[in-house]
Amino acid sequence: MKVKIGKVEAYIHEKLEKEKLHFVLLDPDDFADKVWEAGEIARMSEETGVDAIMVGGSTGAEGEVLDNVVKAIKESSNLPVILFPGSHGGISKYADAIFFMSLLNSTNPFFITGAQALGAFQVKRYGVEPIPMAYLIIEPGETVGWIGDAKPIPRHKPKIAAAYALAGQYLGMRLVYLEAGSGAPQPVPPEMIALVKKVIDVPLIVGGGIRSEEQAKTAVKAGADIIVTGTAIEKAGSLEEAKNRLESIIRGVKG
Repeated sequence: MKVKIGKVEAYIHEKLEKEKLHFVLLDPDDFADKVWEAGEIARMSEETGVDAIMVGGSTGAEGEVLDNVVKAIKESSNLPVILFPGSHGGISKYADAIFFMSLLNSTNPFFITGAQALGAFQVKRYGVEPIPMAYLIIEPGETVGWIGDAKPIPRHKPKIAAAYALAGQYLGMRLVYLEAGSGAPQPVPPEMIALVKKVIDVPLIVGGGIRSEEQAKTAVKAGADIIVTGTAIEKAGSLEEAKNRLESIIRGVKG
């Protein structure tokens, strides 16, 4: 039986035929008391050429806070909203899709298949489009590595990352995500990106520690198909500064 992909996944593939993509990640916790700001960032993101908004976080806001942030984003932009859950609680019926991901290098089965089993029926009930993804934590891993009981892949061991990524593809994952961790001092090394891209046939997402046009350009040149930025945008001192950072990273991604 041929696997039928949903609208958001088809949108990603169609755009990737023409250019590399930039997704912005927003953590609902950071907008609990200023939901309107999440909407403003989404509006600016669409204006500057961002391709999708991801919503989620390691310590994850859930329930009403998550719903309100997703709704604010949907009201302010036409970009797809993709859930990036830290656990089974990070599901909102208002989102377009969810990265249904397995943290393959976790030492805790909960983050490999447990949370996924707990959230599966809810995803089906809400009608949110699931996109299977292999999620790999690269040194240092930051908060997500600690929360997810990960055994971070050493930065100087690209072959380990490539082996996990290929295993993820063989297990049926349709995306691979290399994650250095939100706020990581350095992004995923280009040598690792290049080797992973060489061995897999599915789109490669890279995130964590990407703060500048040059870093985004380096990751894309190495083989990243999609660049994710979060902290660099959320921690901007003003919306104007956030817009400037977005424009800079977009230049790095799309050239």
